[in-house]
Amino acid sequence: MNKSIFKKITGNQLFIPIMALLLLAVINLIVDPGFFKVTLGTNNAGNPVLSGYLITILDYGSELAILAIGMTLVTAASGGQDISVGATIAIAGSAMLRVLCGTNPRPDAIQAPIIVAFLVACLVGMLCGAFNGALVSVFKIQPMIATLVLFTAGRSIAAWINVNKLPIVPDPKFAYFGGFIPGIPIPTTVFIVIACIIVIALVLKFTNLGLYTQAVGINEKSARLNGINPTFIKFLAFVILGLCVAVAALIKVSRLSTINYSVIAKDIEMDAILAVALGGNALSGGKFNMWASIIGAYVIQFLTTTLYKFNVQSDALAAYKAVVVILLVFFSAPKVREYLGGFTKKLSAGKAEKKENKGEA
Repeated sequence: MNKSIFKKITGNQLFIPIMALLLLAVINLIVDPGFFKVTLGTNNAGNPVLSGYLITILDYGSELAILAIGMTLVTAASGGQDISVGATIAIAGSAMLRVLCGTNPRPDAIQAPIIVAFLVACLVGMLCGAFNGALVSVFKIQPMIATLVLFTAGRSIAAWINVNKLPIVPDPKFAYFGGFIPGIPIPTTVFIVIACIIVIALVLKFTNLGLYTQAVGINEKSARLNGINPTFIKFLAFVILGLCVAVAALIKVSRLSTINYSVIAKDIEMDAILAVALGGNALSGGKFNMWASIIGAYVIQFLTTTLYKFNVQSDALAAYKAVVVILLVFFSAPKVREYLGGFTKKLSAGKAEKKENKGEA
């Protein structure tokens, strides 16, 4: 009975990301228990805000979790990944600023309501997703190659939208989306990611999107024979990712109320892909667990925050994350899994034999 419970626990897809989260927590607890300290203070405007490493993880991990939602669907449906996420955030963010600031990069007041600018960003993000989705689903181009187009040209397009100028939004309310709402000490990003999680949970529960996505990822031909349109499902997955990108762009741009085309969301696509992989989802497509990807996103942010705390230079972060990727690839390899499974069986068989020998004695 105990063995079956242990097997169920270790076989659950949430096991790896949760264990990784606990491992990072234990390491920080041993090195510096102050890592978990959360304090209530005030910001420059005199409003109460919570601060601490855990708040930073929740804050910056939220935008990564939002991207992981869309990246999970793209990975499951297409068996590939979108590497243009960071560049698309720059495009959507630049379009948002264009609507808010108009032709004047330093306006005295915003030129359109924030909701209108956000809807424009959503449209732009979905158009970028539709472009990538069409290349993958209609023209049968590999996802990484298809998204290489926007990955290469995206930041230039973003700069072109605002004529290479850096607009600054004058309305302090715009900063609420990437910061704090006055009177609420919890980062606004936490509420945004909760809303996104609720929406995707409802979509997966009350529609066949999850089932169809997995069916297409597992066997496209069989899915077509069962009346599913693989072209549309793949296309839709990229469009949904584009919508997630627009939400992340709102958070990114509102943090500073401006944009830096070459730096904004740099390498965030790699973190989003790693979050999906850390969640135990096969990067070759098929079955997926959305909760595992979301937890994986917070694990990646936990790791990033921990490395910063240990004074690791930002340029070296990629090397540490590469180690995580290597370990994930190693332990997910069929040969390794087969060996570990056989080794576990031998151990259990050896213990059973010892018990029998003791009983006979």
